[in-house]
Amino acid sequence: MNTQAILPETPADGATEPALFATMATMRAMRRLKSDPVPDELLDRLIQAAVWGPSGGNMQRYEYVVVTDPAVMAELAPLWKRCVDAYLATTGKYAPAGMDEAAYGRMVAAIEYQRDHFAETPALVIPCYRFPEPRMEEEGVRKYAEALGPEATARMGRIQERFSALAEGSCVYPGVQNLLLAARGLGLAANITIWHLMLEEEWKAALGIPEDMHTFAAIPVGWPRGNFGPVRRRPVEEVVHRNRW
Repeated sequence: MNTQAILPETPADGATEPALFATMATMRAMRRLKSDPVPDELLDRLIQAAVWGPSGGNMQRYEYVVVTDPAVMAELAPLWKRCVDAYLATTGKYAPAGMDEAAYGRMVAAIEYQRDHFAETPALVIPCYRFPEPRMEEEGVRKYAEALGPEATARMGRIQERFSALAEGSCVYPGVQNLLLAARGLGLAANITIWHLMLEEEWKAALGIPEDMHTFAAIPVGWPRGNFGPVRRRPVEEVVHRNRW
């Protein structure tokens, strides 16, 4: 797997490159945060950006838990440590194929720094979503089966759990990406993780999140200790398939 530092190119026709491209090209996962507080009005702007994201069926059933109280953060820190330690002992034990070992070592060091200083995190955002129960009647189910055909209908029955999870995620993650872009645009550091799902019940209990509400990420936010810079990603020519695979 080849990676390259990505910076926006100057358009061939000399037109001005939209600032958004520079924002995306330098939006690293920033895990080393200063302990300085983030003003509530800036956090509200991040949530506003998230709310502007698309939501399936325009249902807009998202909720956002924003933690800034140091006492609550200190309560969450042991949960974060357990999740990070579990990750580093398994999936995170090895560098991804094609990633330089030294670069991966730096990433792990940043993860460990964030783990060890989590109680000092100025803000944490937990995106939540509660998908409504589907409204189905006999005639609709009949037409559904007719449209898909017997083989696809049976297959949908087997993958319904995955389909439902993706449907919920598709209503949440566009907003999360908006939040991350907004943070970068405002000079704030942020990174998205889902490690909290290993102990989701404990996180929900600590934060008073209703049992029937699903959580989709834990996003630490703060002022960066380091500098933003170009991301390293696979070249477009390695990942694009035109018209067919």
